[in-house]
Amino acid sequence: MTSIKDTYQRITDTIVEQLEVGTKPWIRPWRGNARRNSIIPRRATGETYRGINVIMLWVAGQMFGYEENTWMTYRQAQDFGGQVRKGEKGTLVVKYGTFTPKDHDDDEDRAVPYLKGYTVFNIEQIENMPDRFFSPVEELQGNPVPHIETVESFVQNTGASVSYGGTKACYRPSIDDILMPDRTRFDSEVHLYSTLLHEVGHWSGAKHRLDRDLAGRFGSEGYAVEELVAELAASFLCADLGVAHDPRDNTAAYLANWLAVLKNDKRAIITAAAKAQAVAEYLTALQPGAAQGTA
Repeated sequence: MTSIKDTYQRITDTIVEQLEVGTKPWIRPWRGNARRNSIIPRRATGETYRGINVIMLWVAGQMFGYEENTWMTYRQAQDFGGQVRKGEKGTLVVKYGTFTPKDHDDDEDRAVPYLKGYTVFNIEQIENMPDRFFSPVEELQGNPVPHIETVESFVQNTGASVSYGGTKACYRPSIDDILMPDRTRFDSEVHLYSTLLHEVGHWSGAKHRLDRDLAGRFGSEGYAVEELVAELAASFLCADLGVAHDPRDNTAAYLANWLAVLKNDKRAIITAAAKAQAVAEYLTALQPGAAQGTA
């Protein structure tokens, strides 16, 4: 079994490699034949992946051009009557767990966390899979609609106070509101809504909500981590709500900050992804009729 240290490092190396060439690996733009209902990676059971696994599978999907988003192990493929094609390479995902050392079996507080890496394959890498695993192609609209009601309702249901005007997008902790540039200043609804969901991600971190540290200044490690959490949360939410995720402005500056943090701490991307997952789940739980999901 790959050691926990090696697994953390392999994940971080993958993300850093993408950032160094100027690519945000969690950006999942629509393709011409995008399967809109399968943007969040799913297991063979239909359950969605979570946290860092979402990002790792998005990276693989972009690198190899997969449009399907169902992934499974080699053995699972065989169980469904499929066969991974010869020469195909799998993608690393992880499973979290704990174990108790033998000399502390009676002490639950001595449970030690572990991170186990294993390999999965996209169904496009597998032959003879049942048709039910493949999504129907949905043609994208030629003329994008600037007002997306699903996102507008989602944000309204969170209770966040949002006002439009000026030239800056930010969450203001002192008065607990979100300030957005006037809608006419955005190039597209994609840019507008990915920015809005990013700021709602920051809003979730207030002390009386998820209680994250929002006090860091630009250039500091704390600031970079919080920006990364909000960026990843926005990518998760955009995918869930069916909106392409557009990179934020000041890309070069943000990439430099994130690279510095990731190279200094190989656990940072995994921690940020877990916090971003918590943000997405917190905001989703605020929606009317929201039900508790399963991991």
